[in-house]
Amino acid sequence: MKAFFFDQDGILYNSMPKHARAWAEVMQRHGFNFTEEDCFMNEGRTGQDVIREAIWELEHREATEEEIWEIYDEKGEAFIRQGEVEPIEGVIDVLRFLKKNKKEIWVVTGSAQASLLDNLNTRIGPFFDRSRMITAFDVTHGKPDPEPYLMAWDRCKQPKKECCVIENAPLGVRAGKAAGLFTIAVNTGPLADAALWNEGADLVFPSMKELLEWLRGSCIV
Repeated sequence: MKAFFFDQDGILYNSMPKHARAWAEVMQRHGFNFTEEDCFMNEGRTGQDVIREAIWELEHREATEEEIWEIYDEKGEAFIRQGEVEPIEGVIDVLRFLKKNKKEIWVVTGSAQASLLDNLNTRIGPFFDRSRMITAFDVTHGKPDPEPYLMAWDRCKQPKKECCVIENAPLGVRAGKAAGLFTIAVNTGPLADAALWNEGADLVFPSMKELLEWLRGSCIV
């Protein structure tokens, strides 16, 4: 493997619990029946898609771009009020190992949360290049559509068999597999492993520590 495509929330940052609280707070304020569990089930999708679907289900109409971004900005503010987030335990060791072995490190995320995207190198480490990031601002269709991972694969110019997805969410796993890529899940959230296996994950690990042990002993690095 020459290129590794990392999801952001739940893989690089331990941010999903705060995202879940922020989404539930803001969506319920706007009259949507949206819980913290719904956030985990929708993880990987762009926030814009989540809001569009919620408005369609509640009011049977298309959302305007203005109201989408108004709600998304509220959610971003609710997220920031909860304080800074920490890296996922063990992920820095994984990134150091890959960088030492001269692997390309990509970020492929449905997030448009500037407070996280703009601070990857200061909060996690000097592993990231903006030219190797696919975010909600870059795609037309977010996960579970394969477009984000296909875009990363196309830009990295490596054969598919030499690219590896690192995900934690069922919809992200589905996107990676639909793109035809080897997809590893690291289950850092509250969902059962079966939710990841059922989407076609090639491997499922309970933590970054186990992922690193496998990478060190595998033939793909």
